[in-house]
Amino acid sequence: MYRSTELTSAEIAAFENMRPRLAGLAYRILGSLSDAEDAVQDTFLKWAATERAAIANTNGWLVTACTRRCLDMRRTGDRARVDYVGAWLPEPIQLSSESDAEKDAELTSNRSMAFLMMLERLTPKERAAFLLHDIFELSHADVAETLDTSEASSRKLVSRARGNVGRAVVRHSATPDRQMAFLSAFKTAVTEGRIDDLSRLLAEDARLSADGGGKVPAILQSIEGSVPVCAFASSDLRTYWADHDWVLVNLNGMHGALIKYEGRTTAALSFAFDDDAKIRDIYIVRNPDKLAHLDAVHIH
Repeated sequence: MYRSTELTSAEIAAFENMRPRLAGLAYRILGSLSDAEDAVQDTFLKWAATERAAIANTNGWLVTACTRRCLDMRRTGDRARVDYVGAWLPEPIQLSSESDAEKDAELTSNRSMAFLMMLERLTPKERAAFLLHDIFELSHADVAETLDTSEASSRKLVSRARGNVGRAVVRHSATPDRQMAFLSAFKTAVTEGRIDDLSRLLAEDARLSADGGGKVPAILQSIEGSVPVCAFASSDLRTYWADHDWVLVNLNGMHGALIKYEGRTTAALSFAFDDDAKIRDIYIVRNPDKLAHLDAVHIH
């Protein structure tokens, strides 16, 4: 097997400059930060073992290699998800409030939990084509080369993806004050049992989903409707989280909360708004595997 020469400092720097971009792409394709990190590392190893002098466009090669690795991992993950216990939610990421990317509304929207859930409607190739073209701004020619298909197929994949994702991806648009108002109302319902403020902020068809992955207690079916959601928050969650601490953080570009017990994160709370700035979805991640990375991690 051919093994390339040792990486130069310039080559290492070139890869590190691309690492945030590759990690952001991988995270959106896979919905898991830990899997995304594995995909980026696999890309690095493949690049290090390649005849790099023959690569005309290093950045393009890295994006292609990372995307193809993610698609392989996604196919394996989709098969494993058939046996997943309860609702599956993306792995949340905590972002520093100083992140430059956070100030960009478009970047904030396309890494939100709502956006990642919308991507779940797509096939792996549709997801990759949509992200590469509409989010990372590659041409259809480059997308076609990355996915080993034609430009016509790339256009069809992106078009189908847009149709499936729809306008719902703008549900991030509620103001920070509105986001904080919801967190305050939800916390009041859970800690004090008062639901008036929460009820006013919820859409009638609001839905609460929890992901325990079969590893910790969590509801197996989503709770739908503002009245049942309020009842669950003010009764069941009040019992579960009565002695827990709430830490406000930035989750996937929006205000959210980490629920902690004796310093350990036991849940991550995030949400999505509808076009009327009412809460449409509440996401509670309980799976400990998906909480392990909730330190200050930057995804661009």
